[in-house]
Amino acid sequence: MSVSRLTVVLVQQGVWDMPLESMPLASGYLKAMIDEDPGLRDRVSVEICNFRGGVTHGEMADRLFGGGVPDVLAFSVLGWNQRAFGALAATFKQLNPDGWVVFGGTHVSGQADRVFRICPGVDVIVNGEGELTFPEVVAAKLAGRAPTDLGGLLGISFRDPAGMPVTNEERPRIENLDIIPSPFLSGAIELLDDNGEFRYDVALIETNRGCPYKCSFCYWGGAVGQRVRAFSRERLRAEMELFAKLGVHTVVACDANFGMLPIDLELVDDLIEIKQRHGFPRAFETSWAKNKSKVFYEIVRRMKQAGMRSSFTLALQSLSPDALESMRRRNMKVNDWRDLVEWLNQEGLDCYAELIWGAPGETVESFLRGYDELAEHVSRIAVYPIMLLPNTEYSSNKDVHGIVALRGDHDDFEYVLAHRTMSFADNARMQRFLFWARVIAENAVLRHCWLPLRTLAGWKQSEVLNSLADWTETTTTPEAVPLREAAIRGHGGGAPAYAKAIGYLFTSPEGRRVLESWWRDEVSPRLPAEHRAFLDEVFRYDLLTQPVCEPGPLPEIDVDGVGHYLRAGVSLSHNVPAALALLRAGETVDTSPDPTSLDIYYRTGALNAVMSTNHEEIVHFMGELKV
Repeated sequence: MSVSRLTVVLVQQGVWDMPLESMPLASGYLKAMIDEDPGLRDRVSVEICNFRGGVTHGEMADRLFGGGVPDVLAFSVLGWNQRAFGALAATFKQLNPDGWVVFGGTHVSGQADRVFRICPGVDVIVNGEGELTFPEVVAAKLAGRAPTDLGGLLGISFRDPAGMPVTNEERPRIENLDIIPSPFLSGAIELLDDNGEFRYDVALIETNRGCPYKCSFCYWGGAVGQRVRAFSRERLRAEMELFAKLGVHTVVACDANFGMLPIDLELVDDLIEIKQRHGFPRAFETSWAKNKSKVFYEIVRRMKQAGMRSSFTLALQSLSPDALESMRRRNMKVNDWRDLVEWLNQEGLDCYAELIWGAPGETVESFLRGYDELAEHVSRIAVYPIMLLPNTEYSSNKDVHGIVALRGDHDDFEYVLAHRTMSFADNARMQRFLFWARVIAENAVLRHCWLPLRTLAGWKQSEVLNSLADWTETTTTPEAVPLREAAIRGHGGGAPAYAKAIGYLFTSPEGRRVLESWWRDEVSPRLPAEHRAFLDEVFRYDLLTQPVCEPGPLPEIDVDGVGHYLRAGVSLSHNVPAALALLRAGETVDTSPDPTSLDIYYRTGALNAVMSTNHEEIVHFMGELKV
């Protein structure tokens, strides 16, 4: 029996528990499609419910069901929220047995047998892109079709009347992406809060879809090995113009390989021109192309000239030939990375690298050797534990690699515990290292001291991090207890534990004191006497340039339309910034006292970035000498 009108609620939840929301881009696309569909828009009302990480099941249920129960409840599912969404689906079915629950997203696509087994409240799974499929699911509900009678609807899985999973024929990829209305220009996504301020941490966009690579660990929206398709320049320019008028500081392109295509240069040209007229956006982040072409180098040059900030990524994942072979990345040009890093450093541009611990073929020795080698060249190294994502080669061929894995305590990811080149003991040792590498180095709790410690004291970066780990586990200093507890909970890659540790170190006086105690007890006594005073002052400078989350008496000033805190007249016993510049240039530095005074500027609003554990955002809030 057909119905006259439907209420649809689209649900998203970010991974980070932070003051600002993450933009619900996936839900925005779906709402825009229905809102502009002439056959649906007058018969379907669509609401987006967007939740931060850390929100309880009860809090989500209150919002979703407290004011009435929808006819269709659709979830954008990822590994960190599948368990919560499965529980909410079961509650929804108690309230509205005839309602439909729809799951979509990379974590459930192509996984009908398992999803229907562990989430019995789910009626339909959207496989692949949802913008064409989901409106057809809604139309089927409007037409009175049963959720067990959806044969012929492309790109979905459902259960037949006997409860058995049925997966229909795949839906072809959307070739003309501009048939998807812009969720920003159409108003499908609310951009402002009640105070008229941009309500999200960053603006998310897609400029294209698809990825030509087939890495063993990756399932980029199901688009691996696919031809790249792009949104039009006119559409993207209009979206950027809107963000600029709203004063959006950072735009993040959710692309797999930005900088690979000539049209990417056109986008950057438009972005720079818009920034010149409006003053925004100030930063552009993305997943940069694995193979750096002439287009990439030209993009970098133009962004530098325009003062457009970014963190340029080396997505290496490993320096081990055996691991790269198992990852299907052995022949990527990105592995010839040294010349690129040298060029970026000469241009004065920030460059960081990505490594994955635990891929088949990797060992403790090969990983730490690669980590320390990279640390000599890049400002930060983002390190991640290997996880088995659905539909990837590693997940499908665990037996081939001898992989032993375990589902997370609070998420639905499979964490690798061991394989043929990694024992349980190896993994436990490296999970400990990963915690400290992510908290201290990746998120730039310390960033200036690595080079002088290596050059003047002979300390590798991994040795410094292990020193802090050892000290934290054995010290009786009370301020170390929160870090010790977070490190224990961080085993296995738990984002909440990382966030708690990073927040503690950046936002509390106790966090600063624990770092000072470690340096005083473990590091300073082991430094060469002739360089000790200088290196101690570099460490102090590291702490002074951390983001300011609680400004206290610091005045707030405006710098080119962006709020900053000012710490004026900071006295240093050594001219640390000048000495660091010499060391980066490979020159000899005089470490004798050289008193100097300087002003440090800190962008306001750091708390949201700090709690996100997103190092690409955190670095935009570091103290700078001039802005």
